[in-house]
Amino acid sequence: MSDIRAHLPGRLGDPDMTLQSDPRADGRIVAAIEATGGFAPGIEPLAKDASLEECRAYCRSFEELQAKAHPILFSMMPAYDDVEQTTEVIEGVDGNEISLYIHRPRNAPADLPCVVHTHGGGMVLMTAADPNFVRWRNELASRGLLVIGVEFRNGGGQLGDHPFPAGLDDCARAVQWASAERASLGFSKLVISGESGGGNLSIATTLKAKREGWLDPIDGVFAMCPYIYGGYANPEPALLSLRENDAYMLACDQMATLVRVYDPTGEHATNPLAWPYHAAPEDLAGLPPHVISVNELDPLRDEGLAFYRKLLAAGVSAQGRTVAGTPHAGDVMIPEATPELYRATADALRDFARSL
Repeated sequence: MSDIRAHLPGRLGDPDMTLQSDPRADGRIVAAIEATGGFAPGIEPLAKDASLEECRAYCRSFEELQAKAHPILFSMMPAYDDVEQTTEVIEGVDGNEISLYIHRPRNAPADLPCVVHTHGGGMVLMTAADPNFVRWRNELASRGLLVIGVEFRNGGGQLGDHPFPAGLDDCARAVQWASAERASLGFSKLVISGESGGGNLSIATTLKAKREGWLDPIDGVFAMCPYIYGGYANPEPALLSLRENDAYMLACDQMATLVRVYDPTGEHATNPLAWPYHAAPEDLAGLPPHVISVNELDPLRDEGLAFYRKLLAAGVSAQGRTVAGTPHAGDVMIPEATPELYRATADALRDFARSL
């Protein structure tokens, strides 16, 4: 048995394996992470039994640390002279303001595809104005897409504390606004896309639209490394990647505490609008085409692949995509280190939007 275990991948075979020592890892990404001191250096991971206030404090500390790198990341961003940026502010269902960051190609033809982008951060931290997300919207717009970034309310951090369903409501409102402004914005098809927590929100917004009877405006979903399970405190054995890649940037204990920020009482633990992994076949039937893109060395890999299989079983047109050698969001996180992976994922999203 011990000999067999030695051949299992990641921490299934070696409990002491790390992203840095895993032979499957793309060395360029490992070097880039090590050059910055690791993921969230100086912030101690939280135990899964941390208090709600400790979890919210973690979100604030994480954002403060990330903000220190923002000037450098903005200075490294290409000019994107072929992209123009504007901002619209709309009213949310709770009377709140929602900023929408609109990026479009200059001299764009009529009826270009639109991507409503819901950013990552576990639905509890980071903002659409952060440089990584600004750059991603520019990258997509430079490929001939109209891109709308949604500044939704977070469960924690500087845009919190607004637990579920506040952020989801804001994303739904943004899609409805875009649909109503389709003619003035000049787009044809509408795709919702996001990474990590944004992958959750892109799927959950679509489920919400079906449940409430306004699904028609959504032509497709492109979810990257979606954070959709929620049961990280006691993960089910079938989701092997949660053990295989645990603590490869993301750790189950850490994610379990962030789940508390999004759903403090735990009452939505199996609600598909909070955690789409738990969607039943009747929730999924009739949804528009999906692409589920995952990272090989991500703890979240298998929940994304399981959801992809659920879509197929429900009769939904779906494509699965696995980016080898990458940790969580590794294909869209460090464009200078792996430019071809960054381009490939941007191209895949563009091609999907054009195919609808």
